[in-house]
Amino acid sequence: MHSEREEKHMRILFIDIDTLRPDHMGCYGYMRNTTPNIDSIAEDGIRFDNYYCSDAPCLPSRAALVSGMFGIRNGAVGHGGTAADRRLTGEPRGFRDYVDDGCLHNIFRHAGMHTASISTFAERHSSWWFNAGFNECYNVGKTGMESGEEVLPVVLDWLDRNEGKDNWYLHIHLWDPHTPYRAPKEFGNPFENEPFDEGWLTEDIVKKHLEHVGPHCLNELNMFDDGTYEQYPRMPGKAENFSEVRRVIDGYDCGVRFADELIGKVIAKLREQGIYDDMAIILSSDHGENMGELGIYGEHATADEPTCHIPFIMKWPGGVKGVDKGFHYSLDLLPTMAELLNAKKYDHWDGESYAKAVTDGEDCSRDSLVVSQMAHVCQRSARFGDWLYIRTVHDGFHLFDDEMLFNIKNDPHEQFDVKEENPLVCAQGAKIILDWHDEMMKKSDSEIDPMWTVMREGGPEHTRGYLDDYLKRLEATGRSEGAEKLRKKYKK
Repeated sequence: MHSEREEKHMRILFIDIDTLRPDHMGCYGYMRNTTPNIDSIAEDGIRFDNYYCSDAPCLPSRAALVSGMFGIRNGAVGHGGTAADRRLTGEPRGFRDYVDDGCLHNIFRHAGMHTASISTFAERHSSWWFNAGFNECYNVGKTGMESGEEVLPVVLDWLDRNEGKDNWYLHIHLWDPHTPYRAPKEFGNPFENEPFDEGWLTEDIVKKHLEHVGPHCLNELNMFDDGTYEQYPRMPGKAENFSEVRRVIDGYDCGVRFADELIGKVIAKLREQGIYDDMAIILSSDHGENMGELGIYGEHATADEPTCHIPFIMKWPGGVKGVDKGFHYSLDLLPTMAELLNAKKYDHWDGESYAKAVTDGEDCSRDSLVVSQMAHVCQRSARFGDWLYIRTVHDGFHLFDDEMLFNIKNDPHEQFDVKEENPLVCAQGAKIILDWHDEMMKKSDSEIDPMWTVMREGGPEHTRGYLDDYLKRLEATGRSEGAEKLRKKYKK
């Protein structure tokens, strides 16, 4: 098995760009030239238009990606408390834990490849399971607060030292689009004189958003206050008008463009070494970013379209070029790679392979998806057809309704909740979530849904201990009505 792969000189690069929202990328139709180098990879491969993380944000997303299991089964659904740790396998565990043995990065090892990662994710979230399967791990030591210019030299050095070698898998992780937006000052602002939207985010919408209650709204971009940090001049603490909203969006887009320029230098190195054309490249993200949707800016705090919809591009030797429109989860990558590499498959995976989409252009779409968020809110949502149906158990102090329904095709920025006009669609979405929940709990080794662990431990990590001070801030900033609604809802 390995000898055939060695003849093909298989090399695989996984580019993992944090907080990368697809509709802020050129190849996904963005009006700004944010991703010319990534766009060139997309031209050489297949772009997936409906690709989603099953569990948001950072830690839960990668726990699902790496384990091949939804958070409801692997247990890691939050950013703090019991549900921020992946569950112990327990009695079924052998001498080796089959979850780690069958994780994403180990699949490449099983296929006879040398594996390396350049990432600070494991240390940032104390999630050391992420490193399972790597022969080498490189950590620049800033727990996700680094700029990509500190990561690039490590990447180029690794490629130089491994020039001429075959059968390797390299994972590289860039944080630059993640808050706080940190593209270097000398990078400037290439979008200073360019429009930034298709017209949905008007001055009237911004005025409405200024009345919003909840963390990461325009009055509190720094979660629950308007604090700023000298080392991050691109990250304002608040935005009080349309012009200042533009500064927020420019900060994000500069992070995307800066990451793309770093990727351009990696591509140039691969071309210089003569290996670009014959190698595989995967590019994706852990989650997206709300930029005004649901009144939230500069954060990935909900189980909705801008947070859970992620880019996915694959350039595969001999694979198809074009666009895949089907619904897929990021956790589907694990069985897909196992099939593409003819590697061992594991029974505990929840993912479904879309390898035939990569090699033959075959439709491997799921009928619907269920996406979850337990770090900032407690929500589960169904994505099906043109619809996004959201059920909220804890609203993260945003005063969301318990149910929301959006037509993503007609309303991609989630401005119009249409649940009242479409009760049957809501019922369909609720049934999708219920059926999925029953299926997952039947497969689970635990009788506990970790969402309720989060709730019993005080709610989402990013809300715990903030309410009293936030109520005072709301009252001091002219939003007493919102403060009273929050007090009534959470001070029972």
